[in-house]
Amino acid sequence: MKTFSCERCQARVFFENVCCEACNAQLGFIPADLTIGSFEVDATGRMTRLAPATHPQPGPLRRCANHVAPVICNWMVDANGAEPLCQSCRTTRARPALDKAENRGYWRRIEGAKRQLAYSLTSWRLPFPSKAEDPEHGVAFDFLEQTDPAKRVLTGHDAGVITLNIAEADDARREQMRAQMHEPYRTLLGHLRHEIGHYYWDRLIRATRWIADYRRLFGDERADYAQALKRHYATPLANWQERYVSVYASCHPWEDWAECWAHYMHLQDGLETAASWGMQLNAAVPNGLPVRAEVIASDVADVPARVVRSWLPISQFINAMSRSLGARDSYPFVVPPPVLDKLAFIHQVIDAGVRAAVPMNFDPAATPGSCKIPLGA
Repeated sequence: MKTFSCERCQARVFFENVCCEACNAQLGFIPADLTIGSFEVDATGRMTRLAPATHPQPGPLRRCANHVAPVICNWMVDANGAEPLCQSCRTTRARPALDKAENRGYWRRIEGAKRQLAYSLTSWRLPFPSKAEDPEHGVAFDFLEQTDPAKRVLTGHDAGVITLNIAEADDARREQMRAQMHEPYRTLLGHLRHEIGHYYWDRLIRATRWIADYRRLFGDERADYAQALKRHYATPLANWQERYVSVYASCHPWEDWAECWAHYMHLQDGLETAASWGMQLNAAVPNGLPVRAEVIASDVADVPARVVRSWLPISQFINAMSRSLGARDSYPFVVPPPVLDKLAFIHQVIDAGVRAAVPMNFDPAATPGSCKIPLGA
């Protein structure tokens, strides 16, 4: 995540902010240029941007219709367009019943995590049309409450529809589930990144020239999925740490891809944040050279070396900070060499897809044109 500042007073503001705490300017995220804009709002609701005259101005903007409670979305949309919702909010197909106060809070937290997911996809120029825009290839999110104990709401992905049990937005219940399932890590954003990984397997790998390379690295996805899950929960792979980023990744090639996709998003977002703050670790390695945070650009060939050189020291620093504050490790994972190769493959697949070097599985009429992934910008 980039760092942002108020365009009126230059105070630091954050991705989630709707108002500058220093000067009270209204804030809104502008997907077209990945910035937080500062605005004045007149009595009629008209919004005027306060950017310097030298700043490139997009067309007139207005707030996403979900800017009101409970969602309080801070994304902006084209004021001349017919769509009232931003690109992130448009992908929500089902929401929980809002007659319960806790459900309103859950929905707000989930949408906040989804906007962070959408930020990364937007910055990488990966299309993520809604089902309304591209019924066959689009993505939809169903945020559901389990009301009948006999009918479980399971988080998962099916043909572009991502379902999330809203109980995941309850910190206490999510922590309880994490402990019961012996997981080192369980977050809303982690769930969304994992499930969107399944979605992009369909968009980037299925029936493309990548399938042979995918099977060489991850295994054959044609293996019976239900049987693989049953076997995994009965007898988890004992030596999974040698080839996988998590024990769950070892259950089936689809889950291995989704877990690695989520981790690729973790490390790229973490590196962008650290680089935007100008992070440099002078003692990353005892008696070693300083390590300066940098994102892994699209034209980088040796991704494993970059991960080892940059991300691993930074993740160790983050974990050390978490421990100093009495918290669990923020990134409780070890990345063995086979996983580094899988991350490099994901990096290559994304780059080739957004450059149109390898066609993606989207309806061209429903998605914007592709351009080179700007991860190194």
